[in-house]
Amino acid sequence: MKTTRIEAFSDGVMAILITIMVLELKAPHDPTPASLAGMWPTFFAYVLSFVIIAIYWVNHHYLIHLVDRVDAAILWANMNMLFWISLIPWATVYLGDNHALPFPVALYAGVSAAGAISFYFLRASIGRHHHEPEFKRLNKRMARKNLIALLIYIAAIVVAFIYTPLALIMIALPAAMYFLPDRGMGFFVR
Repeated sequence: MKTTRIEAFSDGVMAILITIMVLELKAPHDPTPASLAGMWPTFFAYVLSFVIIAIYWVNHHYLIHLVDRVDAAILWANMNMLFWISLIPWATVYLGDNHALPFPVALYAGVSAAGAISFYFLRASIGRHHHEPEFKRLNKRMARKNLIALLIYIAAIVVAFIYTPLALIMIALPAAMYFLPDRGMGFFVR
């Protein structure tokens, strides 16, 4: 199968996820800056989730363009990734509504960790088809960043029950890490 179908389907799913998240942002009924400021936890959760989905989209786009054809392993790895990131809007609402509580923060970190693992499997299934030295170097660098993000998310699950604000910072850290320049990779870092 050509890659155009998997790319179009994945683009559509990610666009829907972002749309679902923005529809969950409810404007306050009180037209004051104070009431708007009181929404910061919900808005923070939305911005973080938007950035995470945007990073997935950019990396997915770049990754899929490395292959000419997809097989069943790539298709199922892609569906696995889409399943886990489809939970981001739900986890975002739960985090935004309960931002200071350990379990919602740990759950958000868990969904983030599952997404990172699923992207690892997608990258690995695509890597089976590439044996060029340049791709191997690129894949090794991607794997390193992917592993760092995964470890941070897993640590954030534990930290959420110890000191919730630190866990929130840890969850945001991989997203910030992906914006740091990485020689020759652009945003391809998930």
